[in-house]
Amino acid sequence: HFSVSGWTCQDDCKYECMWVTVGLYLKEGHKVPQFHGKWPFSRFLFFQEPASALASFLNGLASLVMLCRYHTSVPASSPMYPTCVAFAWVSLNAWFWSTVFHTKDTDLTEKMDYFCASTVILHSVYLCCVRTVGLQHPAVASAFRALLLLMLTAHVSYLSLVHFDYGYNLAANVAIGLVNVVWWLAWCLRNRRRLPHVRKCMVVVLLLQGLSLLELLDFPPLFWVLDAHAIWHISTIPVHVLFFSFLKDDSLYLLKESEAKLKLD
Repeated sequence: HFSVSGWTCQDDCKYECMWVTVGLYLKEGHKVPQFHGKWPFSRFLFFQEPASALASFLNGLASLVMLCRYHTSVPASSPMYPTCVAFAWVSLNAWFWSTVFHTKDTDLTEKMDYFCASTVILHSVYLCCVRTVGLQHPAVASAFRALLLLMLTAHVSYLSLVHFDYGYNLAANVAIGLVNVVWWLAWCLRNRRRLPHVRKCMVVVLLLQGLSLLELLDFPPLFWVLDAHAIWHISTIPVHVLFFSFLKDDSLYLLKESEAKLKLD
C-alpha cells in the first residue's frame, strides 16, 4: 500500500531516520528540528500529512456538495452560471492536488498544489471582474481573462523552467490575493444595502484574511499530526460553503433581474 501512493524504500528509510533524529534531539533537550523546511509528521497508513490531507479532501467535498446544490438551484440561463461553475471546478481541482500533495510530497505533487492554488486565486479575481464589470462590458472581461491566463502561464513557466522560488511564489500569490480581497470588499461595501446577500461575501473575504494569519504560526505539530497549516485548511471548510451560498443567491438575483428587463422590453 505504500508503493501505490508513491512511497519508495528510500523514502521509508528517510522517514525512519527522521524520527531517530527527532528522538535524539529531544533526548538531548534540543528543539524539534525541521527537515527540508518541514516539521516532522507521523504518517497514517500512506498519508504523509494525514490532518492536512483529510482537511483538503473535506474542502473538496464541501465544494462538490455546493456545486451540486448550485446546479439544482440555479438555471443555466443565469448570467453568472458559466463563470461560477468554472470556478467550482477550478476549486475542486486545486483541493484534489492539495490532498495528493499532503498524501505524498514529491516534486510533481508540490508544483501541482502550488500552481492550482494560484489558479484558484486568479479565477476568483476573474469571477469578481465578471460580476462587477463583465456583465455590462463582456469585451473587458474577455480581455482581462486573456491577461490573467498570460500571467498564469508566465508564473508557471518561470517556476517550472527557470527556478522554483518559494519567496517569489508567495509574494505573487499575496499580491494577487490582495487585489482579490480589495476588489470584492469594495464591491460588497458599495452594494451592501441594495443587495443584502453580499454580506455573505463580505464575511467570506474577512474570514479568509483573518484565517490566513494561521499560516504565520509556526510550531511543531500537535501529536505530530496537527500543525498551523492543517488548522487553516480545516477552518476554511465552512467558508467555502458560505461563498457558494453567496454565489447561488447572487446568481438567482441576477436571473430575476434579467427576466424583469426582458419583460420590460
